[in-house]
Amino acid sequence: MVLHLAFTAGSCKKTPGVSISGELREWHTLTFAFDGPEASEFDTINPFTDYRMTVYFSKGTDTITVPGYFAADGKAAESSARKGDKWRVHFSPPSTGSWNYSVNFIKGKNASITDDNDYGTRCFIDGMKGSFTVESSDKMAPDFRAKGRLEYTGGSYLKFAGTNELFLKGGTDSPENLLGYQDFDGTYYGGNNIRRSGEATPNKGLHLYEPHINDWKEGDPQWKNGKGKGLTGGLNYLSSKGMNSIYFLTLNILGDGEDVWPYTSRNERYRFDCSKLDQWEIVFSHAEKMGLMLHIVLQETENETLLDCGYLDVQRKLYLRELIARFSHHLAITWNLGEEHNPVDFSPYGQTYNDTKLMADYLRKHDPYDNFIVVHTHAAMEQRRKDMTAYLGFRNIEGPSMQCGSVDDVHNETKKWLENSQDSLHQWVVCSDEIGQHWKGALPDEVDPAHDTIRYRVLWGNLMAGGAGVEWYFGYMYPHSDLSCEDWRSRDLLWDQTKTALDFFHTYLPFGEMRNADELTSERDDFCFAKDGEIYAIYIPEGDATVIKLPSGNYNAEWFNPRTGGPLLKGKVEKLSGGNVSTGKPPVEDGKDWVCLIRKE
Repeated sequence: MVLHLAFTAGSCKKTPGVSISGELREWHTLTFAFDGPEASEFDTINPFTDYRMTVYFSKGTDTITVPGYFAADGKAAESSARKGDKWRVHFSPPSTGSWNYSVNFIKGKNASITDDNDYGTRCFIDGMKGSFTVESSDKMAPDFRAKGRLEYTGGSYLKFAGTNELFLKGGTDSPENLLGYQDFDGTYYGGNNIRRSGEATPNKGLHLYEPHINDWKEGDPQWKNGKGKGLTGGLNYLSSKGMNSIYFLTLNILGDGEDVWPYTSRNERYRFDCSKLDQWEIVFSHAEKMGLMLHIVLQETENETLLDCGYLDVQRKLYLRELIARFSHHLAITWNLGEEHNPVDFSPYGQTYNDTKLMADYLRKHDPYDNFIVVHTHAAMEQRRKDMTAYLGFRNIEGPSMQCGSVDDVHNETKKWLENSQDSLHQWVVCSDEIGQHWKGALPDEVDPAHDTIRYRVLWGNLMAGGAGVEWYFGYMYPHSDLSCEDWRSRDLLWDQTKTALDFFHTYLPFGEMRNADELTSERDDFCFAKDGEIYAIYIPEGDATVIKLPSGNYNAEWFNPRTGGPLLKGKVEKLSGGNVSTGKPPVEDGKDWVCLIRKE
């Protein structure tokens, strides 16, 4: 729906108006498009730096402060306009009822990044006010609008504000240059096509996602008479496989892909491409509808010092503010402070720990929705432990986006950071977001159809440690790699196995009340997850019996196949009592992995 209201406000000799589009429902995106000053992406008075629009949304004693942005003609995704008089703000109301809004609009040198409301000149739409009424959402899962905002609440799992459902992640880490897409305006390859040691060969062209065009459905979004179908169809496919997360960079200048930036050109740092970013928003909105979290990676190791030499100054603040204004309203967001973050020998120019903390502080202060903040680690254990130890206890980093060079490290490293962060009095959410070796990662189904090793070591390794899930990285020596992936069906069987694990946890385990309990079983290579005295899950990699120490009581034992899913099955032993007892063997002695589920009668 669109509401049109008109007011007189401010100075600067213009009678402003506003249109409100979107469904007036809880958790839905409402877009307010105001008639403000005529401007262009290339004006001497830079609309991105020299104006600041802030809208205050209030209900009772609660106020949410939301930054706005210059939107050219208000339809730039279709028109590719670079100029216009539309200024936009997105609001996702967290509750039903009557809401009010008021606008602050100021003009002045670098006004957009000031926190001083008395700075500059108040003008145009400043002082505009209005109200609207919000009803309950009418959406159904997987649409996140049926669940509410995904929030960090101080525990080891994220939680949906509308339903209190805990979130376990399963998704794709590749391609990291997801937005290097031919159908986006102003998108081109800006590098030299030279592969650096240990990295994928850069694309010679942009992504097309042609294999997924047939996954696009009538009524799905597109722009410019059919553009966007490949990427939109790809999101449909991932959602259909039960995945719920996509990982991507928003700035890879000087990095591996050299094809993603929000600016009007590769060498620009102060002006943004309105039409490109509007097209990104179309894709992000569809991802939200399809139940896919936006894992937004803000920079990579090669370009940590691209903006303000790594400091928090005008360029970095401007970049972060524009992304917050345009995209923070989405209900499931991870802000990732940087891929392979902090300096190392192969990439010595990077942000200091203090630089990184200041960047996180800025995000937390200006993001009206307090979205989840993480930092991606280096692959080597020594470097990962050095870097992440520096952030323990720091309130505005809420978890590691963990990369492990060896899949054998995932389980114990997940346990380590859960325990260490708990000891620091600031509990982290720990996900496995990239695995080595870098040339290998998660192999295509045609190379490794079973995925036995990563299912055991990574997927179940993370979850059974108390981790919050995985994203799969695609190694660069195989088709559909981290930079070249065009078809997510290349890992179709892996998505099935990932969904099987997530479904098991959601169906059978009160996992928010459980802990890793590897010490309870006799075998070194199995994983145990427990709510003591009530329920125990044991992942057994070679499908043999194991011995578990149980409190006194009577228990039932059943078995689950992590390769194919399906119902719980009876094993050789169905009843257990307290003490050191054997689980017995699984229903089929095939030497494969099984999960034994033990529940108190």
